[in-house]
Amino acid sequence: MTRRRLAAWGGGAALALLAVVGLAVWMQAPEDARIDPADPAQVALGQAVYAGNCASCHGAALEGQPDWRERKPDGRLPAPPHDVSGHTWHHPAETLFGIIKDGMAAHAPPGYESDMPAFGGTLSDEEIRAVLAFIASRWPENVRARWMSAGISRGPA
Repeated sequence: MTRRRLAAWGGGAALALLAVVGLAVWMQAPEDARIDPADPAQVALGQAVYAGNCASCHGAALEGQPDWRERKPDGRLPAPPHDVSGHTWHHPAETLFGIIKDGMAAHAPPGYESDMPAFGGTLSDEEIRAVLAFIASRWPENVRARWMSAGISRGPA
């Protein structure tokens, strides 16, 4: 086997292994600790929770606030979109879960200021996972599949 073929085979095998490991980690999560954008009940709960707690800042259609990349006069960034035009899908579910539960300050560099409140005293862990399932359910299939196959759709147990 030539070195190129061996390298290509090794790279393909590594990607396959990563997908299998990611799926295995997701599958080992307790049923109630999964974020499943294909679960109609979880998505419906997430949609209701999102509408009541998130849409006022992040938009009813997940579009975020205007000019979300530009700092406001107070130095804070507007609420980003959660649709595919934003960067939500680039982050592991555990990070997103933590930001929702603990607020941005607990997950940002020191001195970073944000209007994102902590919802840990308002929402249950189940509701937070449901919000993430709702958001992910609105992404194109290829984005959702990438997020899930990377093993980053499993929320904290």
